[in-house]
Amino acid sequence: MNQPLAYVHSEAKVADNVVIDPFVSIAKNVEIAKGTWIGSNVTIMEGARIGENCKIFPGAVISAVPQDLKFAGEDTIVEIGNNTTIREYVTINRATVARGVTSVGNNCLLMAYSHIAHDCNIKNNVIIGNACQVAGEVEVDDFAILSASVLVHQFVHIGAHVMISGGSLVRKDIPPYVKAAREPISYVGINSVGLRRRNFDTDRINEILEIYRILYSGNYNNSNAMVEIEKEIAASFERDYILEFIKDSKRGIMRGVN
Repeated sequence: MNQPLAYVHSEAKVADNVVIDPFVSIAKNVEIAKGTWIGSNVTIMEGARIGENCKIFPGAVISAVPQDLKFAGEDTIVEIGNNTTIREYVTINRATVARGVTSVGNNCLLMAYSHIAHDCNIKNNVIIGNACQVAGEVEVDDFAILSASVLVHQFVHIGAHVMISGGSLVRKDIPPYVKAAREPISYVGINSVGLRRRNFDTDRINEILEIYRILYSGNYNNSNAMVEIEKEIAASFERDYILEFIKDSKRGIMRGVN
């Protein structure tokens, strides 16, 4: 839908039924798929790839160059999946050579004033709360929820179905299926409410609970706990995902409750 008070570069690829409100600016080398709405005063810069049926609220800035001193103008992009909502004044930066793409998946909700830095990989069905600040090269797995004003250190990995308490400082990796809170960030139980909402049955929830009981019992270091978990818990998707997450953690996982 053409809007005479918006600027759309002639080389931008915008589907015919995209709705563009007044005072939007869309640069060249931008692609926007069908059904998307772009609110007033949104700025979409070079390298943006926006999926179908997204909603981008006023003041958001998509695909600005990264706030990283090593960036040298290389050709990088931002990818946003389908059915994702980006609220007021959200900023999502382009990637660097580290990954080449900053990505936000399908069915995500990025609430007002949140920031997604360069080379992040935000997967599907993720909720990023108001004023969250996510540093570069962070990975957030499916169905994770970051409550308002969470600050995430660069290179952190946040597992699937995690719930992080508002105002938390996340300096360590957060393994899947858990709740994280306190300072420093700590394990405070599994996200049983979220898991039930995602149709996890009681047996699967109890299995996850037992895995973390062993991991955070205080009787083992992480390596020995992983051995004990493999010995005590039958192989399953959830068990193997947790073990692989811990094994691959580069920053180390958050600690248990004292």
